Amino acid sequence: MTTTAEKTTRTVGGSRALAWLLVITGAAGLLASWVITIDKFKLLEDPNFTPGCSLNPVVACGNIMKSDQASAFGFPNPMLGLVSYGIVICVGMSLLAAASFRPWYWLTFNAGTLFGVGFCTWLQYQSLYVISSLCLWCCLAWVATIFMFWYITAHNIREGLLPAPAWLRNFLAEFTWVLPVLHVGIIGMLILTRWWDFWTS
Repeated sequence: MTTTAEKTTRTVGGSRALAWLLVITGAAGLLASWVITIDKFKLLEDPNFTPGCSLNPVVACGNIMKSDQASAFGFPNPMLGLVSYGIVICVGMSLLAAASFRPWYWLTFNAGTLFGVGFCTWLQYQSLYVISSLCLWCCLAWVATIFMFWYITAHNIREGLLPAPAWLRNFLAEFTWVLPVLHVGIIGMLILTRWWDFWTS
């Protein structure tokens, strides 16, 4: 039986697969945030600037960047991504170097990814049903955040850092990929049905 002292001093590492997933998703999110930030600065300099990812009436990044939702905290949202995704890359690289962390670190990291996926969900709703436009770089950041959230949550459940029944731990040990794929699939279906007439015309 694990003693209180052992629980306090315990450290938990991560697999190379998890480490690489964090590096890749963090890099994808960082790339998206960087491109959007650059385009945002160009848009501030020239209100008539058209971002390269504005392809048609639906995929129109400029509409997203000009919206109030693009600065939900009083500054451009991608600036938050530049910091957050950079941290994710650092954690992934640390795991590749065989680092291990205290339980509170993993739980804090999990809380950060939960905030990220919650914020992305709000942005998805705003994009689809309020602004009525899509940003491809935003979509890349959404997918990256969803994958890192589910894989970190699954890792914490498997390691006993989050309480869960045995069947769930066993399921996540084999089929972690099902949850993010299902999550992204639902968003894809919402996008498809939201502009069904446009896609099929």
